[in-house]
Amino acid sequence: MQKATHDIRRDGSDSIPAGLADLVARAGDGRGIPPVERWNPPYCGEIDMRISADGRWHYLGSPIGRARLVRLFASVLRRDDDGRHYLVTPVERIGITVDDAPFLAVELFAEGEGRDRLITLRTNVGDVVRVDADHPLRFSAEAETGGLKPYVTVRRRLEALFSRPLLHQLAEMLEEDPATPERLGVWSGGVFFPVPAEVAAPDGEEGT
Repeated sequence: MQKATHDIRRDGSDSIPAGLADLVARAGDGRGIPPVERWNPPYCGEIDMRISADGRWHYLGSPIGRARLVRLFASVLRRDDDGRHYLVTPVERIGITVDDAPFLAVELFAEGEGRDRLITLRTNVGDVVRVDADHPLRFSAEAETGGLKPYVTVRRRLEALFSRPLLHQLAEMLEEDPATPERLGVWSGGVFFPVPAEVAAPDGEEGT
């Protein structure tokens, strides 16, 4: 525990709550995703931890450089009914700040065409997700430009924003909605995910 805690301190921190210190001690132990949805610990306040819009994690204003530690924190991240993001352990629930989506989709693999297409994504924290009814796409408009911003549900209501290179890959897969021909969308996993008219860029991808 002492060594792992020292690693996060080198990234700009001086102390962390007891439950999170235990997580730091387990960084990289390969236990996988814990059942945070079944835990109901008390709310223990906020921690100065932030996930910026580019998917980078920061603690006390400094980036957390240790990838295994970021993945461990990501494994206990939960989004509750209030729309807030929390780090959850069996003994505490701690609020953090998320600028946009908590994860970033950084790699895309597509096989098949049209209704038979299956899109698989990898996130910056190591999740591998197949886009389907359980992991849907949604589209939003970028506030500054009006450009298209695609998101995928990864797990537990946590989303990943598509990185810009993946956005352009996805734009190449846009096709007409079979129910509403003037509307565009993307097929994956047997589901058509339409781009809402109110967020669609004029040329499908321009402005992004």
